Amino acid sequence: MRLCTNLVLTLLLAAAAVPAQETGRIKAVGKPGNAGVWVNGKYLGPAARFTVAEKYDVAAGDVEVMIREPRYEDFTTKATIRPGKTTKLKYHLKKVEPAKPPFGRLRFGGGEPESYISVAAGDTSAVFINGKFYGYIDELNNAGGGLLLNPGTYEVSFDSPLFGAFKQNVTIEANKVTIIPLKRR
Repeated sequence: MRLCTNLVLTLLLAAAAVPAQETGRIKAVGKPGNAGVWVNGKYLGPAARFTVAEKYDVAAGDVEVMIREPRYEDFTTKATIRPGKTTKLKYHLKKVEPAKPPFGRLRFGGGEPESYISVAAGDTSAVFINGKFYGYIDELNNAGGGLLLNPGTYEVSFDSPLFGAFKQNVTIEANKVTIIPLKRR
């Protein structure tokens, strides 16, 4: 009898150790594909990379999903994530009025010789300019890339697993490239 009681107690303890909340996946498909995906206010990454839609693990339950891209209006919707299932969201963002020239270009550098291949390949950490999402590190980190901005001073910030937390004021000049050097931790 004692063996049976111990077995039941062990099974109950094992069941209690299993997480109460399971996960599902979310996949956002739409235009533009490089838009950022947020769930309940947390940035997950780009909706797609190299035209392939990304899937992200999300806690099961009702969530708020926001899709953002700086040249478009934000898209927000509710979704129910089911354990072990992929919830597919479709979106089509509406363009906003484009900025007018003159422009300067902001990009990240890797402290290595210039290349059209990103030294931050795979780093999809969100980049914020004046608190607004403007893309992710990997897409702003090569000689041919960057972000066109009107001349002025901007606060640039990100929190990257490769490069750490970054927050700095940067001045953009017309017809010039401003490079922020990235240093791996």
